[in-house]
Amino acid sequence: MMSEDMRILIVEDDEKIASFIVKGLKQDGYAVDHCTDGERAVVLAQTVSYDAVVVDLMLPKLDGLSLIRLLRARGIRVPVLILSAKVSVDDRVRGLQAGGDDYLTKPFAFSELLARVQALIRRATQAAEPARLTVGDLTLDLLTREVRCGGGKIDLQPREFSLLEYLMRHPNRPVTKTMILEHIFDYSFDPQTNVVDVLVHRLRSKVDRDKERIQTIRGVGYVLRSV
Repeated sequence: MMSEDMRILIVEDDEKIASFIVKGLKQDGYAVDHCTDGERAVVLAQTVSYDAVVVDLMLPKLDGLSLIRLLRARGIRVPVLILSAKVSVDDRVRGLQAGGDDYLTKPFAFSELLARVQALIRRATQAAEPARLTVGDLTLDLLTREVRCGGGKIDLQPREFSLLEYLMRHPNRPVTKTMILEHIFDYSFDPQTNVVDVLVHRLRSKVDRDKERIQTIRGVGYVLRSV
């Protein structure tokens, strides 16, 4: 996780998407500001020192590309992650040529947005993030994506890996099903689904058959313990 003094600006006029992003970033320890139009974003970016900005392209008053060009023209070099429903190569190229640093298409999983924001901040600050997470005798290599439990290698599917990574970044801290849902799946997922239970069951079958590592806290969610 990044430090709590990291501040991110979200420029998104879709209330559902904005709420999803803001909530997730705050849960990961970031300070977050949110605005719904490009003109307000220019004012904030000129008065607050942000570590990253997440910008939707379709904005009222001043569109995302114009916003980015204006920030760059005024010497504001903050890393910018572009969000857009436009998926063509030409659209991505225009976004990057306007001064964006990365491009993420909708819908997206929060875990991918978080990883991209962290990468942009690391690149800008040259801050190092641990390449390996360790909880007890469970290790997860973020570079090779190799997982070992008690010295033996464990093969995980992508979402199983994302769930384990999220739990290992919050050891001994209860996480709710909603938090897991918003971090591992995209913002359009139905919160009433049992997909989190299924995913936890699959992960347990590979790394925690005795249910000692990933414990269920009734009425709350799950917690990863050191064993």
